[in-house]
Amino acid sequence: MTTPFRCGFVAIVGRPNVGKSTLANALIGAKLSIVSRKAQTTRHRINGVLTRENEQFVFVDTPGFQTKHGGAMNRMMNRVVTQALSEVDVVVHVVEAGKWSAADAQLLSMLPKDGKTILVLSKVDRLKSKNDLFPFAEKLLKEFPYAAVVPVSAVKDIQLDQLLAEIAARLPEGEPMFEADALTDRPMRFIVAELIREKIFRLVGDELPYGCTVVIEQWEENDSGARIAACVVVERESHRPILLGAGGNHMKRIATEARQDIVKLLDKPVFLDVYIKVRKGWSERDSALRDLGYE
Repeated sequence: MTTPFRCGFVAIVGRPNVGKSTLANALIGAKLSIVSRKAQTTRHRINGVLTRENEQFVFVDTPGFQTKHGGAMNRMMNRVVTQALSEVDVVVHVVEAGKWSAADAQLLSMLPKDGKTILVLSKVDRLKSKNDLFPFAEKLLKEFPYAAVVPVSAVKDIQLDQLLAEIAARLPEGEPMFEADALTDRPMRFIVAELIREKIFRLVGDELPYGCTVVIEQWEENDSGARIAACVVVERESHRPILLGAGGNHMKRIATEARQDIVKLLDKPVFLDVYIKVRKGWSERDSALRDLGYE
């Protein structure tokens, strides 16, 4: 008997900093979602594709659900989460193992209760005692009727195959939506802009407020290499010297580390030019968010 092919959308949701993007990258096997310890790292809905012999998973890595609704950016990110939950076939709710907060609980009312939500306990490699895992999972099963519970470590590759098996069992039968070698439905320009933003968050995230984004303004590519011009948009003139650093050292390091990741992604030489523009208050205006490519 022929095994039917299964294909569907899988939303990865949770509060900020529980390891959603790290998990998505590990499952897909490529770095598509940027990772840092800062809130608002993932701002967009990013679809990553994993195709196996009998399944195609389209993972939707969503922003962390924001419990502070004051700004346009937070409202936009929560709309992305809500929309993703309404459209997918399977939901993976990521909770850091041993840690449960009001922000985790706030998401429960949005999760589908029809047997398609899987609880993932992330970062199990950081637990001081594995004996704490079972009572923690038991407690959460009383909070919500999860279809399955899978403890994982994306960094240590613990139980990722088990998680894929649980997801695959709940995907609908159907033809693949993407080519077998596809990794994402996002254009490469978007992924490159995100890689640059990751370096900014990691290097100056403690000094620079979250009012910065990256726009690719020039992209020339052929078989021998790529020439890319990227604009870092900030909200205040005072942000410029923070980004530049003494003697421009911060910006040089951001560009160097981003270029190294882009070379791996494109598998060819890359010339990367990164510069700064000031656009006052862009993160607080819905029209500016749309102009800069936010959903």
